Amino acid sequence: MSKVKKVVLAYSGGLDTSAIIPWLKETYDDCEIIAFCADVGQGAEELVGLEEKALASGASECHIVDLKEEFVKDYIYPTMASGAVYEGTYLLGTAMARPIIAKAQVEVALKVGADALCHGCTGKGNDQIRFESCFAALAPELQVIAPWREWEMESREDLLDYLAERNIETTASATKIYSRDANAWHISHEGGELENPWNAPSKGVWTLTVDPEDAPEKPEYLTIKVENARVVAVDGVELSPYDALMLLNDKAAAHGVGRVDITENRTVGMKSRGCYETPGGTVMVTALRGIDELVHDKPARKWRDQVGQEFTHLVYDGRWFTPLCGSLLAASEALAKDVNGEVVVKMYKGQVTAEQKRSPNSLYSEEFATFGDDNVYNQKHAEGFIRLYSLSSRIRTLNSKK
Repeated sequence: MSKVKKVVLAYSGGLDTSAIIPWLKETYDDCEIIAFCADVGQGAEELVGLEEKALASGASECHIVDLKEEFVKDYIYPTMASGAVYEGTYLLGTAMARPIIAKAQVEVALKVGADALCHGCTGKGNDQIRFESCFAALAPELQVIAPWREWEMESREDLLDYLAERNIETTASATKIYSRDANAWHISHEGGELENPWNAPSKGVWTLTVDPEDAPEKPEYLTIKVENARVVAVDGVELSPYDALMLLNDKAAAHGVGRVDITENRTVGMKSRGCYETPGGTVMVTALRGIDELVHDKPARKWRDQVGQEFTHLVYDGRWFTPLCGSLLAASEALAKDVNGEVVVKMYKGQVTAEQKRSPNSLYSEEFATFGDDNVYNQKHAEGFIRLYSLSSRIRTLNSKK
């Protein structure tokens, strides 16, 4: 093994990272371990006692960095403004959090003079790519340690036995069914019965949203104000990005909004099944699409969809800190400056719809679109337009008959 003196570990306090701390000390000649945890809105209960747990496992320090507001403002909002949605339904909750976590981890490593970074991602998943791509872009001089690609342990039982042999306490157990990842935007669920796509998700899968069948019988309406493709107010109350998301999470979760069950293509090549709950985010995306429909003409909408699709894969594949990211964000922001207005959304039994929408930049004109009498559109003009629009088809057919 190469000589490593000080490692900054992305630490969650879960089973994997609890085992990683003693494993690092044993494998890398008693190196110093700095535990790092990013607070991206996963919930206060996950942070309680985290520092004590890290120190008890063998870490010399534990840095908990509050990134909640920055996460929503600088990562979630720009991504949603681009229209990015992975494979039609996944709102990128896990993927969007990785670059800000990796950046903060690198900043801690440089601050404490570490010579290595460590993560607990498995060799099967996307997160190893996301973290290490960010590390490479931000601090290529730092060594990266990925225990799941190095150690011989293969299961939760192996990790539990490893900790028990060293008298290191853990709240994890062999009976844990699901693998979950939570932040301010969403919570993901994998494992258990979900590993067989023929199995419907049981009620035990969902933790954030009410079952739509049990949701209120009466719909709830919210007025969402949008500026530059960002939600800035709800029901007339101006809110910070994080506070707006938290409010919408509470409102939408009560109506069962935001559940997705998808079998997706991982970057490493395999398919995986995940159930995602993104209540507030689903409301935000619905509101933004409502304004998009009003303000973008056909070529702009087509370009926005292309930018969004490209940005989707950039985020999913962990390429945030790249020139391509800057270019796509610039294109997205150029379109976002016109995405201003208000949308009234209806939440009911797991669904959210844009019921009313208006924008000062709207291209919709009732005078032109009406089926009634109008004084602004001469329908005879359409004939010349159609003849020119279909001219190439006309010429091709005439030539074939010669």
